[in-house]
Amino acid sequence: MKIFFLFTFSTFFWSPFEQAAASVHYDKILTHSRIRARDQGQNVCALQQVMGTKKKYFSTCRNWYQGAICGKKATVLYECCPGYMKMDGMRGCPAVAPIDHVYGTLGIVGATSTQQYSDISKLREELEGRGSFTFFAPSSEAWEQLDSEIHRNLIDNVNIELYNALHHHMVNKRMLTKDLKNGMTLVSMYNDQKLLINHYPNGVVTVNCARVIYGNQIATNGVVHVIDRVLTAVGNTIQDFIEVEDDLSSLRAAAITSDVLDILGKPGHYTLFAPTNEAFERLPRGLLERIMGDKVASEALVKFHILNTLQCSEAITGGAAYETLEGNTVEVGCDGESLTVNGVKMVKRKDIVTSNGVIHLIDEVLIPDSAKQVIELGGAQQTTFTDLMIQLGLASSLRPEGQYTLLVPLNGAFSDDTLRMDQRRLKTILQNHIINVKVGLNELYNGQELETIGGKLLRVFLYRTAVCIENSCMVRGSKEGRNGFIHILRQIINPAEKTLHEMLRNDKRFSVFLSLVKAADLDDVLSQPGKWTLFVPTNDAFKSLTDDDKDILIRDKNALRNILLYHLTQGVFIGSGFEPGVTNILKTIQGGKLYLKTVNDTLLVNELKSRESDLMATNGVIHVIDKLLYPADLPVGNDQLLTILKKLIKYIQIKFVRGSAFKEIPLTFYKINIIESNVQPIIRKEEPIIKTYTKIIDGRPVEVTEKKVTEERIIQGPEIKYTRITAGGSDNEEKLKKLLEDEAPVRKEQPTRRTQGGTARRRTRLAYP
Repeated sequence: MKIFFLFTFSTFFWSPFEQAAASVHYDKILTHSRIRARDQGQNVCALQQVMGTKKKYFSTCRNWYQGAICGKKATVLYECCPGYMKMDGMRGCPAVAPIDHVYGTLGIVGATSTQQYSDISKLREELEGRGSFTFFAPSSEAWEQLDSEIHRNLIDNVNIELYNALHHHMVNKRMLTKDLKNGMTLVSMYNDQKLLINHYPNGVVTVNCARVIYGNQIATNGVVHVIDRVLTAVGNTIQDFIEVEDDLSSLRAAAITSDVLDILGKPGHYTLFAPTNEAFERLPRGLLERIMGDKVASEALVKFHILNTLQCSEAITGGAAYETLEGNTVEVGCDGESLTVNGVKMVKRKDIVTSNGVIHLIDEVLIPDSAKQVIELGGAQQTTFTDLMIQLGLASSLRPEGQYTLLVPLNGAFSDDTLRMDQRRLKTILQNHIINVKVGLNELYNGQELETIGGKLLRVFLYRTAVCIENSCMVRGSKEGRNGFIHILRQIINPAEKTLHEMLRNDKRFSVFLSLVKAADLDDVLSQPGKWTLFVPTNDAFKSLTDDDKDILIRDKNALRNILLYHLTQGVFIGSGFEPGVTNILKTIQGGKLYLKTVNDTLLVNELKSRESDLMATNGVIHVIDKLLYPADLPVGNDQLLTILKKLIKYIQIKFVRGSAFKEIPLTFYKINIIESNVQPIIRKEEPIIKTYTKIIDGRPVEVTEKKVTEERIIQGPEIKYTRITAGGSDNEEKLKKLLEDEAPVRKEQPTRRTQGGTARRRTRLAYP
């Protein structure tokens, strides 16, 4: 049956009964409408009417300020609030409408067709008599929109069919909107048929998905609520409907396979977005077969189409997210007369009301992430990565039964130069974005290492508002699929290959800074394992530095260390990991503070722009700057040094306090943990070599057999390994140097000595230097 929904408002009436009931959604929205129209006079309500239709709403704040309902522009109307009337020559609506029995009230509220049908079906006497009734009265437009065949059958049999149909709209007690609770089931006066009530937060009240377009018109023997459509009997469950509807045979098969169909036969308040057979046919065959062959995936698929709440189409005046039985949400909205799901117009038929919910037929199959393979989780902003995965054969290597985590850069992260790379190199880059285990966002922690299928270890850095993996930070959009997670990243990941020291040594831009590091005996700090952030000035920062200036600076080791260690801080801080526009305060190894923030994706250090950030090293990260940093609160007490620093630093005023000296910073802010490993000797034997020959001894020939056996003993240990550099250590530097100078034993081999008579002797001597 096709039912079209057209609404109208006549004069509205509001009784004292309703004034005491402003504690539910309908009444609250009505109160807001009175407030919005207070400048129009007393008892005036503001409504919104969707342009091009007769639909009018007492609007929510959201719709009111958007000036639209269901994405369509809405005009503002001012009319008398329910229960009030205009008077000639007076502003506003100062008069109260008279009270009458239910039959008379039908005429007062403009439900004239319902009043007429009540008369010809012999229901009038009951509506004028004693009792307390609730009448959900279809508007005159609702009768006009009723299916013509159904309408004709009712009129042809007024004493039975029409009488029963009108009784189906009645309840044998007075129920105001405040009494109509969400999820309530009322019993109608016809054959105890069910009336399903929903009372939504946006003020919409529905009965069997028909909207109350104005309510609470009190009568002497009850109350009248005008609704926007004629109610039909509800008997079957959602399961019953699916089992007999030919156009849902594919959905029926999926629901049976996944053991979900029985759920839809139980009592409840469900909403089913039911894909038609045509919708299933449009799916790629391989995709549908894979999902149907996997019970977990098929169950997720079917449950993703079911809400555990009843959502009638007329209650939806804007987009909202609703949780499905699968666990994730779908966005249900509207576009004019059409319902949308996840922003797409796909609803072919609305509001098929059953005893345990409502069905909306749709022409697309909704596939949840939990039923997808991990490679299928990428969205429109990740197509470059997924396309490359397919082209390079990596997508086919991700087994459906496997467990993976894909770290997927946005499309914009792939430059033209990257895409023009040799395919082998490009494949290596992509392999370093694939983890061979399933790691969700809530399982990541600071300092964690993730091994890629390319064999690289990627470090995880966790900040207040960001999660970063090496140089690249995540954006919203992590998803879990059937065989893995996908996390969206801003940049292509560049796994670290070199230490901080090696990176400085290999880049000529940093030669001056590196020479000062060496002069300050800080090479080891930047060479050994650790977690550092280093702000490195390029050679341009030292352009005004003469050789004499440099010599003076180097001779004052305390000053040099103070300056250099103000560029070093404990911990790895990625530029894009900082919350934009917010100042972050880092304590340096020198003891002073650095002030960092990001503005328009640019890292600022003490308000100086970083020319290049997030250069990853195995023991930290480098941010490139073009000026030397200096703590503003650190005074200089030497005239020569002050002159040199003023040449280099012009963006701040350096303090001069004669006689002040830089504090000594011993190399105890880091320590080297040493592991000694004693390894048992490894004995390697070779196959014996047997030689037979004749030798002249004392003038007589003698046959000699010689057997040569080689045995090698390899002695290992002790070994010294640097495993970690941490702050707060107190190792004695001399002791450290001594340990570093110690060497492991050196093996020297002696040749095997041979003997006559088929025997051989061996000797191995280990000599220590």
